[in-house]
Amino acid sequence: MTNPQAPLKPAGPILEFPTDLETVYANLARIAHSPADIVLDFAHLLPGEARANIRSRVVMTPLSAKLLVRALTENLARYEAAFGEINMPTNNSLADNLFRPFQQPPEPTKET
Repeated sequence: MTNPQAPLKPAGPILEFPTDLETVYANLARIAHSPADIVLDFAHLLPGEARANIRSRVVMTPLSAKLLVRALTENLARYEAAFGEINMPTNNSLADNLFRPFQQPPEPTKET
């Protein structure tokens, strides 16, 4: 007796990266929407700076954005399973903790 083979699971699309693809680091995101689109702007805000230049913009449908949220949630759960829980700040808003003005470390006390 032979066992029927399970159908092969599709591997998904093959992703090709252009040779001139630039990696962008972002520590700030701005999200806006219209009835038809979700717009994600990614920027890098330096400590002590008041302005951040948007380095990348992604526009997607609300369905695609919801699927992205699901994929991020699943990946963060796997990350935390492997590396431990990511602790969220609790004192202030997330924006206050991430984007408050740069503060110099305290001056060392001088001993005489």
